[in-house]
Amino acid sequence: MSANRINQDQSSLSIKGTQKVILGLQHLLAMFGATVLVPILTGLNPSLALLSAGLGTLMFHFITGGKVPVFLGSSFAFIGAIAMTLSSDGIGAVKAGVIGAGIIYILMSLIIKLAGAEKVKSYFPPIVTGPVIMVIGLRLAPVALGMAGYSFDAATQTGTFDIASLTAAAVVVATMIVVSIFAKGFFKLVPILIAVIVGYLVSVPLNLVDFAPVMQAGWIGLSSSAMDHLTAMPEFTLSGITAISPIALVIFIEHFGDITTNGAVVGKDFFKNPGVHKTMLGDGVATLIAGFIGGPANTTYSENTGVLAVTKIYDPSILRTAAIFAVLLSFVGKFGALISSIPGPVMGGVSIILFGMIASVGVRTMVEAKLDFAHSRNLMIASLILVTGIAIDNIHIGGTLSLSGLAIAAFIGVVLNKVLPSEI
Repeated sequence: MSANRINQDQSSLSIKGTQKVILGLQHLLAMFGATVLVPILTGLNPSLALLSAGLGTLMFHFITGGKVPVFLGSSFAFIGAIAMTLSSDGIGAVKAGVIGAGIIYILMSLIIKLAGAEKVKSYFPPIVTGPVIMVIGLRLAPVALGMAGYSFDAATQTGTFDIASLTAAAVVVATMIVVSIFAKGFFKLVPILIAVIVGYLVSVPLNLVDFAPVMQAGWIGLSSSAMDHLTAMPEFTLSGITAISPIALVIFIEHFGDITTNGAVVGKDFFKNPGVHKTMLGDGVATLIAGFIGGPANTTYSENTGVLAVTKIYDPSILRTAAIFAVLLSFVGKFGALISSIPGPVMGGVSIILFGMIASVGVRTMVEAKLDFAHSRNLMIASLILVTGIAIDNIHIGGTLSLSGLAIAAFIGVVLNKVLPSEI
């Protein structure tokens, strides 16, 4: 183990008390926007999404022995199917479909355990995982810039920035850079939290903050709509199950990519310890919980892995602190509304750095593996993963099943790695 690795571990162990709470809040901010966006887009309840994310994360950490510093939030892969099922069959059918997805995850974890982690990992060497990790970050680049105020007019083929949004995002990016590089002590560990606070304050005079929802929100308790979804019984109809559950079959490769990315950032092999079968089982149980509560399916979040890359603090208990915050936040209307009032450009500025960090981890993975790109085999695999992963958005199968470009790219990489000869 390198001296740098030891220092990082010791740094994580030295984080206690108030510092851990603040670091947990930083992780909460990183996941908040995406986690509540999914229920907003599908018609589910944001408070229940936060509750299921928090409980699911805690259960994931219990199943994996508290060794993997990840946060589980709402999965974007299920948006189309959930929205369609909710509008046609209601919340009961959605619950059943999400429960079915969780069961599929659990069955897949059993298959992985029987096949063995090394057998599974042989399909994901650095020549596959490096480009896939890059794709995870680069695919999100347009999302970050869109949040920062960038828009593209297809008719005129021109791109423009909203000046107010760009100003707020630029302040956030500049703050993160300055704090990350020049700050000392504990302040160096919370660049995202500091940047969000500064960006929020700058956004107020730019008229980017809407305080009305904060004033209207109650203090404690779930809303009536949240209670309706929470208390609804699952309805195991064929339409709901077939629309939502099979999506779990086509996104498991993304789970491998996320766990590989997290391990690359932390510097540990989570495929071996605690085992990718346990991380998959954690995803499955978390999704089961979400299904019974009325939240969307859960998945590991690259936003929080980006936070790990920025802060270099890998203590899993900090992620559990964030999960507890999410559970509490789901019952505090005012605080939830305040967090929701953080302008998109502020989170856009944060995302520019976080998503770029993820792509950079992919580059580091290939550099550390000392891959020889003079070999045509490596060039072909990396090239096809990057082009298909970035260029393909989502392919819809049968109107409800959505196959992401990332899953397609990962599948191509896995197949080519097994088919193409290592040496000629």
